[in-house]
Amino acid sequence: MRWRKAIRISLTLSIISVLIICITNLWVVTSTQSRVLSDYRHLPDSGVALVLGTSHKLTSGEPNPFFQNRINTAALLYQQGKIVHFIVSGDNRTKYYNEPLEMQKALVKLGVPVSAITLDYAGLRTLDSIVRCKEIFGQSNITIITQPFHSYRALFISDFYKVNAVALVASEPDLEAGRVYAREYLARAKAVLDLYLLGTAPRHLGEKEPIQI
Repeated sequence: MRWRKAIRISLTLSIISVLIICITNLWVVTSTQSRVLSDYRHLPDSGVALVLGTSHKLTSGEPNPFFQNRINTAALLYQQGKIVHFIVSGDNRTKYYNEPLEMQKALVKLGVPVSAITLDYAGLRTLDSIVRCKEIFGQSNITIITQPFHSYRALFISDFYKVNAVALVASEPDLEAGRVYAREYLARAKAVLDLYLLGTAPRHLGEKEPIQI
């Protein structure tokens, strides 16, 4: 009967989709996990860091601990002399939502001078942030600052674009962890498709703005 055939096709497609997600996640994590660091003492001195953006507020209006933990980690690296310049990269979709500016303001409050911060307003996705870090700002040796769950994908994209990167991870709050992790599993699979099948490019590049340090 037709409905039985439709069910078999649906089940087959579902199994294939789950297998693709599992295999791509395994690839992304195992190929990058050796460069996910939690101890800043393993970093060389005087480097450049890419801080990946997220909203500074939750939908409830409360401060976003993912944002604050990234900022605290970045400020610590500056204080320890491990990082001398930051690229803060994120979404700037409206005048009321500006991730790079919020990151700059938060870093300055923690003692990082404005002169040590470059704002990347076109970091609409992780892929965009990493490609622009190399192609626009001239940085191909970087430390990526984000949470562990996100760091594997960021490093995987860096590898594809021949950016020599390590991740110094900020702590992961328990808040909304299940939803965040589930979304990341899908994002890793999409990253593989974007890089190896679809050839997805950054939405905006533009004039080069090399950082001199």
